Amino acid sequence: MLRLRDIAERLECRLEGDGEIDIRGVAGIEQARAGDLTFFVNPKYAVQLRQTQASAVILGERAEPAPCAMLRAANPYLAFARAVELFSPRPALAQGVHRLADVAASASIAPDASIGPFVSIGDGVRIGSRTRVYPHVTIGEGAIVGDDCVLHARVSLREGVTLGHRVVVQDGAVIGSDGFGFAQRADGTHHKIPQIGGVVVEDDVEIGANTTIDRPAVGETRIGAGTKIDNLVQIAHGVKIGRDTLLAAQVGIAGSTTLEDRVTLAGQVGVAGHLTLGKGVIATAQTGIPNSVEAGSFVSGYPAIPNRDWLKSSAVFRKLPELRRSVSDLDRRLAALEVRLRQSE
Repeated sequence: MLRLRDIAERLECRLEGDGEIDIRGVAGIEQARAGDLTFFVNPKYAVQLRQTQASAVILGERAEPAPCAMLRAANPYLAFARAVELFSPRPALAQGVHRLADVAASASIAPDASIGPFVSIGDGVRIGSRTRVYPHVTIGEGAIVGDDCVLHARVSLREGVTLGHRVVVQDGAVIGSDGFGFAQRADGTHHKIPQIGGVVVEDDVEIGANTTIDRPAVGETRIGAGTKIDNLVQIAHGVKIGRDTLLAAQVGIAGSTTLEDRVTLAGQVGVAGHLTLGKGVIATAQTGIPNSVEAGSFVSGYPAIPNRDWLKSSAVFRKLPELRRSVSDLDRRLAALEVRLRQSE
């Protein structure tokens, strides 16, 4: 439990109201009760703000007043995210290597790292300070894991993969799996191309549950610093992703494609291979991208077109049956008029 005044100081918010209130946790604006801290960002929840039973609310500098104590913030959503951190400390995991872990003699593990039971760590692996490795994680030969990383249960980190500092990998993700590469023989069968390249994940990246990031035959697959990847994302061999990129669930990126910095791909976006998506590109859900996209573009649909054009086209799609009937009626009337004209000649 924390006093509201202390929370305001730690979040660098401007306090309006009683700073001596005790806050026991955080909650959504509709679920919050006495003792809870909530937040308000979206204007469509204005009614819920006026009716909230929370003891305090984080909101914008110019937002309408709430019926409780307020923490004014320039970025209320970010302030709320930091507040959640205050009330959700990391679960305890003892430092050192659990007796049921299998660690190669040549592996180097920082003394303050935490290695859980049933973890397998291969030859030449290096694991940095304060890194936490949960049960059933497999780390292949020669892999490098930086400081303050978190590898959740059943993560597979294949041989030679490099993770920077403060990387979080959620349950079941596979980093460094073989890229999908085959050469066709004369008889139509396929010969596997050895995938011996590397995967590099830079600092402050988060990788979602059951996401897969493939290694290439040559060169590397690289994920830029600060990038956040959702669950069930497929990143193919040789892909290069820039800094601070956001990839939502079920995005698929084919081989040798480059995403420059701060690209945002919404859920189920598909990107073809050997393309470049320029800095700041945004693609809405289920967009299919078969061609390169210029920096700053906002695209939708398949094949991807500017979002504004797609919205106009979507409005037309709903009217297609009606338009078809109108065109058919006009064709019949025109045919009848032509018949009458011929008869009158």
